[in-house]
Amino acid sequence: MGFGFSDLTPEGRRYFEALKKLSELEVQVGFQGDQTAEDGTSLAEIAAYNELGTSTIPARPFMKQSFENHEDELRAACERVNAALASGKSVEQALDALGVAIKGLVQTEIVDGGFTENAPSTIRKKGSDKPLIDTGTMRQSVNYVVKRRGG
Repeated sequence: MGFGFSDLTPEGRRYFEALKKLSELEVQVGFQGDQTAEDGTSLAEIAAYNELGTSTIPARPFMKQSFENHEDELRAACERVNAALASGKSVEQALDALGVAIKGLVQTEIVDGGFTENAPSTIRKKGSDKPLIDTGTMRQSVNYVVKRRGG
């Protein structure tokens, strides 16, 4: 004799319904399409140039490193999503907390990433030898959205 969905407690049904809803949503961390630097350049473009590099800018993969260098923190943040759902919090609350955690990891990686140093000409131009940090706009603009998968 097996158990079905109807055999669950109300809390159990709510949890499995939340898991179903969770499977339909995703957290996207990064730069939103309408964000721009002071000169009007898309922050998503600036981030991509820095992440991947160009003919004149070395790759400084802060997004990639955010996931590679913080696997334990990411795993813990995902476990907190499960715990939040089990305690009765909404899927949106759980994913918002996940988004905040990952956003923080990306911002930390921008500051502490150990990237290729700025060229002497760049240091003279911006007055700093810190890669990825000029005005702080890119770091401060990292954000997240919770949206329907594929949407």
